[in-house]
Amino acid sequence: MRQHYPRTPHLPWSPGVGRDDVRAFDLSGFVGREVVVTEKLDGENTTLYADGLHARSLDSGHHPSRAWVKALHGRIAHAIPEDYRVCGENMYARHSIPYDGLESYFYGFCVFDELGWCPGWDWTVTFLRGLGVPAPRVLWRGVFDERALRRLRVDTQRQEGYVVRTADGFMAHEFGRRVAKWVRPGHVQTGTHWMHAAVTPNGLSARAALWDVASGAAPDAGALLAALGASVDGGDRDAAHEVAARIGGLGDRRLAGVLAALLHRERRGVLAGRLAPALGLPLARRVADLVGLHGGLQRPYPDEERRAGLVRLSYAADLGVLHTLAAALAPDAAAREQVEWSALHAAELEDTDAVDRALRKAFRGLGADAAARCLGEARELYALRRISTPEEAVAATWRLRDGTFPRLVHLVGPSGSGKSTFARGLPGVDAYVSLDALREERGDRADQRDGGAILRSGLERLDAALARGGTAVWDATSLNPHQRLHVHAVARRRDALITHAVALVDDAELVRRNAAREHPVPPGVLEAQLRRFVPPYPGQAHRTWYIGTGGTVEEEA
Repeated sequence: MRQHYPRTPHLPWSPGVGRDDVRAFDLSGFVGREVVVTEKLDGENTTLYADGLHARSLDSGHHPSRAWVKALHGRIAHAIPEDYRVCGENMYARHSIPYDGLESYFYGFCVFDELGWCPGWDWTVTFLRGLGVPAPRVLWRGVFDERALRRLRVDTQRQEGYVVRTADGFMAHEFGRRVAKWVRPGHVQTGTHWMHAAVTPNGLSARAALWDVASGAAPDAGALLAALGASVDGGDRDAAHEVAARIGGLGDRRLAGVLAALLHRERRGVLAGRLAPALGLPLARRVADLVGLHGGLQRPYPDEERRAGLVRLSYAADLGVLHTLAAALAPDAAAREQVEWSALHAAELEDTDAVDRALRKAFRGLGADAAARCLGEARELYALRRISTPEEAVAATWRLRDGTFPRLVHLVGPSGSGKSTFARGLPGVDAYVSLDALREERGDRADQRDGGAILRSGLERLDAALARGGTAVWDATSLNPHQRLHVHAVARRRDALITHAVALVDDAELVRRNAAREHPVPPGVLEAQLRRFVPPYPGQAHRTWYIGTGGTVEEEA
């Protein structure tokens, strides 16, 4: 059933109230609740359904400014659940404010289900991303504070205002108490209504090419490379188009597959860091992992071990995207046959995402460390077919639920990536084992001649620390699986929770940092580290933290 978007009341301090506007004098619906404040965009309110769309008026007819959003709707309508409403702003035509850096011509900001429920903001953003639709920029978030909101500064030459909504969900009939807006004074500043004037399109940013692909459009390889801003060799345009044509789904799933096809010749070790500024670290990491993993499906693999291998792969990558990528990039008929055979086995698996959700739910309520340890153990047991239900997972990990086990934080990353700085900020560290510090104890932290003895000494200290319980940090570059192997052996012997803390930083930034370090490594050494860098995949430890340029955990896998 078609419904128009509710009228949004003005906050008491909004200067742009018109004679026919609604005012919100009672703010009790916000008090004590977390709210999200987003930029109010100057466009045309538009609602999308699985079987159609309309502007604010239910009988809105054709207008040239609506052609773009109609094309978008044609690509994503199949992914909108029946009786859902996706509400947003059609930004194609310039109204009173000119925009020159939009990420899309349609921004979503609200979803209603068949019962009139508007889910929470975080769910909404995730749902919209799954359609390939961006949400407006968040200006502020926190527990409702009228004084803080009154202090918000809006550039009235570039912004219409802001919208406040509760971060949690609400029913449609509660809209007037859970959503309100602030609008700049004298907002409509044009002499002629925009619908009666020639259509002037707003300007798009380079990032619009990313959202186009996420929403189902054919990839423009040149525009994608420009949006990434990464130093790549030009990309494989044919592979990107082939994967785009064959891949199913929308959103980050589709975008990751297309970008992995475009960039499949790049070195995985540096790719995530290069892509993170444009994509955010979680998506950049997924693209890089697809690049690193797809080749394995093109080679023979023992059938008796295939199910376990595919389940483990599912913890790091979407199996459907991975097989589509591997098939598109297969160098010959034999490789394609291997991919097809693997895909047949993958099709017989249970829904690994559903299994993972069920396992996570089984450990809900535990402390973060205990939940991570139990989930990691249960995932491996499921891969080996030793458990098949959440109840069996709980039984198999019962002894771990109280969290009385030692903990290892294993730092991974090239020199200058911020590992040590990150580790120094970790609370509750009982032992810190640094190979550089051990070399310094012997007289020279740059002396690499007796690496074997240094490693043995470090492993002995780590073993003693984990034997005492508590949390130990292993600080070394640990660039590849072989270098991580001995550390993991000690941790497993002491029954420890293993957390990989992987620093993924743009290699150009590493060069800049290295030049400013108190103890810089020679440029040739850093270059060699980057060539050898093979970051761990999710699932190769109980828990993996991915640390970005800012020195904080930007994704936990």
